[in-house]
Amino acid sequence: MQNEINIPIILASVRKIGDAFLKQYKQNTIPQSMDELLKQLEDIDVLCLTSLKKDLTATFFHMPWHIGDEFDTESQKESTIKGDYWLCDAMDGAIQYLQHIPGWTINLAFIRDGKPLFSVIYDPLATEMFWAKEGAGAYMNGKPLMVSKKTDLGVMLSVFEYGHQDKSTNQLNKEIGMTVTRLLDNFGIVRNYGPHGLQLAYVGAGRIDLFIQEDIDTYNWIAGMLIAKESGAEILNADGIPWQWGSESLLVARKSITEKYLEIKSLK
Repeated sequence: MQNEINIPIILASVRKIGDAFLKQYKQNTIPQSMDELLKQLEDIDVLCLTSLKKDLTATFFHMPWHIGDEFDTESQKESTIKGDYWLCDAMDGAIQYLQHIPGWTINLAFIRDGKPLFSVIYDPLATEMFWAKEGAGAYMNGKPLMVSKKTDLGVMLSVFEYGHQDKSTNQLNKEIGMTVTRLLDNFGIVRNYGPHGLQLAYVGAGRIDLFIQEDIDTYNWIAGMLIAKESGAEILNADGIPWQWGSESLLVARKSITEKYLEIKSLK
């Protein structure tokens, strides 16, 4: 089979560009206008993609690349590329990087026939490398990951996220508000952290107990979802239906925790 996974090469290439960004961390001028922000975001994308392509093309020479545009809602509803391709979130949490605050990672996923086969998330600040392969488990710096074993909601850490889907013509902002209220009323700790993929990897590591998002963010989710799944988490939409590409919400936690959350939700 073509394009079999060479894990050490992939991890090395992601670490290389992540460490390059770390050397430049806080060296940029914090953007003060939309033009400055967009230019710096574009520079991050170009630098990251150029480095990864250079390092991985020799091994995966005929694989196409796709940069996930989190602002393009429609493109996130379907995996249109057939066969194998790279899905690159050049920097998840790029806004934090440009604002000189923590919470940014390099995310890369190997997609085969519309499903993630392998994914990696590298956090240069923490020197933590999360990765997973379909059916082979998830790891952080070589150690196997496992989801939280907590049973008491009062000591659980839940996180909520939101993306860039247009909320002017629907009830999404209201639904997000209801979700946050539901978390505050039932979970001991509620946070909104920023880098979606890293939060999902943290679910896999048992650091976060539940992740929920009410609007679509496929490109930000993919790498972290596989890591969480291979660590033992359920991957559902916010209504408790198994997640599939195009689902417009996401709920991730150990099965017993998703069941508790959905029971709470059903009580309105």
